[in-house]
Amino acid sequence: MDLNSSAKHTCAPTTPVFCTIIPPHILSKLAESDDPARHEPARRTLEHDHLRRTRRREVCAEARTPGEAATDADKPNRTIYDAEHQETLPGTKVHSESDGPSQDGSVNRAHAGLGATFELYLKAYGRKSIDGAGLPLDATVHYGEKYNNAFWDGERMVFGDGDGDLFLDFTLPVDVIGHELTHGVTQYTANLEYQDQAGALNESLSDVFGSLIKQYALGQTADQADWLIGADLLGPGVDKGTALRSMKAPGTAYDDDVLGKDPQPATMEDYVDTMDDNGGVHINSGIPNHAFYLFASDLGGKAWERAGQIWYDVLTGGKLAKNAKFTDFAKLTVAAAQARFGSGDELTAVTKAWNQVGVDLKAT
Repeated sequence: MDLNSSAKHTCAPTTPVFCTIIPPHILSKLAESDDPARHEPARRTLEHDHLRRTRRREVCAEARTPGEAATDADKPNRTIYDAEHQETLPGTKVHSESDGPSQDGSVNRAHAGLGATFELYLKAYGRKSIDGAGLPLDATVHYGEKYNNAFWDGERMVFGDGDGDLFLDFTLPVDVIGHELTHGVTQYTANLEYQDQAGALNESLSDVFGSLIKQYALGQTADQADWLIGADLLGPGVDKGTALRSMKAPGTAYDDDVLGKDPQPATMEDYVDTMDDNGGVHINSGIPNHAFYLFASDLGGKAWERAGQIWYDVLTGGKLAKNAKFTDFAKLTVAAAQARFGSGDELTAVTKAWNQVGVDLKAT
C-alpha cells in the first residue's frame, strides 16, 4: 500500500486533517459482519483510513502558495486523476478544465461537483475557491479496490467506487463532494481542531455547506430541501436507510441490520460522550446540524442567503477559536446575525434555534 502523495503537492498553510465522509462507527459495524463480502471491504477501508490519518499527523511540508497556477480566480481550475483502483495519489491525469465531457461518469461527476462547490462559494459569498485565492481543485476517482469512502486529505478530493452493495460510487452525491471540500475551506480559515466539540463543529460546517451546495445546484428553498447528507450513496444492500445523516431529524437516517442505528443526537440532552471517532465528531455534529436546519427553516427562502451567510461569516471571521465549543460557535452566530442583519428575524431565529437544541448561549 503506497500512501505517498505526489512530491509536487504539499500541505496547505494549516495542518490538515484526514477527513472522510463515512464515519468510523459505520465501518466498524460492517467489519464485524460474518459475511466476507461485507466485512472485507470495511476492514480494508478502516485499515487504509487509519494509516492515512497517521500519515497526515506525521507529515506536513512547506505550504503551496494559495491559488498558484490559477489563471482566473473567478473560474474553477479543475483537474481529475484516475487511480485505476490503486492507492497511489494522485494517479493518472485524465481530465483538465478545458476538456469536454469524459466517457467515464465518475470523472464527469467529480468535475461537476467541484464546479458546483466553487460556484456556491463564489456566487453566494464572493469566495474564490477553497483558499479564497483561486486554489486549483484536484480530484482522484476510482481509488482503491471497493474502497468505501471519500476524503479530503488537505490537498485533493479522493473518491472510492464503493462496493456496489452497501455503498455506490462516491462521486454520486454532490453534497458529499461539497462536504469534503468544505473541510478544505475550514482548513484555510478557522482550522478547527478535529476533536470533541470543535471536531463536531468541523464536521457540521461541512454538512451545512454540503447541503447548501446541493440546494443551490437544485434551486431549492429551505422547505423544498431534503436536508439529507449522502442520500444517493446507499446501495441495494441497505434495507432501512435513506442517507448517512439527516439534519432535519438527526438519528433517523438509517436503522438497518447491516449498518446499525444512526447514533446522532439532535439536542444536548442526548450528547454522546465517547473516546471513539475523535470524541464523536461524526456523531455530535447532529446538534449544530439540527440548529442550522431549524434556523434556516424558520427564516424560509434560500438557506444559503441569510442562514448560510451567517455561518460563513463565523467560519471566516477570524474570531472562531480552533478549540471552540458549541456555545462559542452559537454566540458568534448570534453576534454575526446582529452585525449583518440587525435586530430582526435573523437574530430571533438563530437564538431560538440554539435554545431548541439545548446549547446555552449564556454559558461562559
